[in-house]
Amino acid sequence: QPTNQHISIFANQSTMTKSGLSLLGLTISVLVHQSTFVAFGFQSPWHRVCRRPLCRRAEQIESLRVRRRPTTETAIWSSYQDASTVPNIKFDNDDEPTQQVQIDEKTIRAPLSLTLQELSDQLEGSGRAAVVWDCLRAGIDPNLYYSCEDKKDVSDDAIGDAWLAATSSTPTSSVHTSSGCIDETILGRRQGQGLGAGAWKKLQHAMRKYDKSNNGSMQLGSNDEAESIYTIENSIASLSHMQVSPDGTTKLLLKMKKDGLEVESVIIPWMDKGFSTLCVSSQVGCKQGCTFCATGRMGKLRSLTTDEIIVQVYYASKVCRVVSNILNAQNDSSNVLPKIDNIVFMGMGEPADNADAVVPAVKTMVDRRMFGLAQSKVTISTVAPDPSAFVTLGQAPAALAWSVHAVDDSLRRRLVPTTKHSMEELKNGLIQALSSRSNKLRRTMLEIALINGVNDSDEDAERLASFSQSIMDEVAGSKVVVNLIPYNSIDHPTYRTPSMERLMGFQKIVTDCGVLCYVRTTRGDDESAACGQLATKKKRVDA
Repeated sequence: QPTNQHISIFANQSTMTKSGLSLLGLTISVLVHQSTFVAFGFQSPWHRVCRRPLCRRAEQIESLRVRRRPTTETAIWSSYQDASTVPNIKFDNDDEPTQQVQIDEKTIRAPLSLTLQELSDQLEGSGRAAVVWDCLRAGIDPNLYYSCEDKKDVSDDAIGDAWLAATSSTPTSSVHTSSGCIDETILGRRQGQGLGAGAWKKLQHAMRKYDKSNNGSMQLGSNDEAESIYTIENSIASLSHMQVSPDGTTKLLLKMKKDGLEVESVIIPWMDKGFSTLCVSSQVGCKQGCTFCATGRMGKLRSLTTDEIIVQVYYASKVCRVVSNILNAQNDSSNVLPKIDNIVFMGMGEPADNADAVVPAVKTMVDRRMFGLAQSKVTISTVAPDPSAFVTLGQAPAALAWSVHAVDDSLRRRLVPTTKHSMEELKNGLIQALSSRSNKLRRTMLEIALINGVNDSDEDAERLASFSQSIMDEVAGSKVVVNLIPYNSIDHPTYRTPSMERLMGFQKIVTDCGVLCYVRTTRGDDESAACGQLATKKKRVDA
């Protein structure tokens, strides 16, 4: 007789009953060992499954078959037809599986960009994945928070110090204590659940795999020697610089762990409304070459990964929480940074040139179990390199914005030199994308960087209004809003910011034609406010 015998009992699917219920096919695997007979009587996850309604058993058994941790004494026969298909699995001192099959490292992602189901599979529990995201949503690194008994994210102290330095505030002992203090109520109803040592080790295993595949063997070696914990800061990105304007606008410069390149994110607080808007980047630099944009002068260095996009939201949430703790400790609750409630892809880079990373990042932002933002509160702005850009970005559950800058073809090519298609062709691409979207996402924004004497004439305003109206006429239920952005100086030899009188006159013409038109409130314009200016300025200083 063989040492192990694999016995399968199949229950075929029954016909539909009058009540509409059906019995799913049930596969019960029983493993007979030399000295142990495993049957329904033993207390195990399989036993608990078999006590549940039959309509759920097949699904639950398959779930447990994948999730149940194999041991060195038990092969996972139920997942394979015969022993020849079972991979060679061994266990190291950490009791973590190591397969000899080569893994495509390009597909390895950090927990930030995993779907909730993928994270649940890695941590072996949906509740554990939810606990991790309770932390990430609040800007707390679960790798640090659950690494010690006092539950503290020690990376908060560096954020507090950076804010104090940016605002020229004098640190006090109470301020330092409050910056690292975490109110567990922000973690929601699972605040007392915890993660558990086993799940924390699995989280570390996921972070270590990501660090190895993305940061190379040299970084991995130094990390193994000098760092006992793999964190978001030492594996994905760290805060390189912070700049705070008098109006509270906070600019973050994040250094990517992968290659040391830096990108900008901007927190724009609206104190009267009780929320903050976050402007995120999708690339390091940009290849579109807009003549009025500081990022366009950099050229494209590389695209960001999904993790590197999402980490900007994580850091912004952390800054808002830590700064609010500091100000509350100083009894200055009037200037706290409100929580992030809006996200706009209007930072460095062209989202259409990195749609493979942008679209999944947006899905993470709007997932109610993750960052939980409303779809209408996330906006992707594109210069539209080609008509298909709108359809591609339209796959993301977010509002679309189009950086038009000029309706006249010749003028637009002057402002956006990489333009290859006529405005009519690009407009048709937008119409196609809007037509396939839900009514809630058919609201779109046309953005104009208004430059004195270049694209701010009355004729430009009339053409823009007619252009906007034609989109609404083509797409039922759509609404087009024009957003006028006063030019922000980047030391261009001839470009100048239009006067407020000219801005108001341009807005009135568009509005009188029946199109909503707003002038964007200038925020943080005291120094390095234009997109890309902080990164290029710091690069010059470092050089």
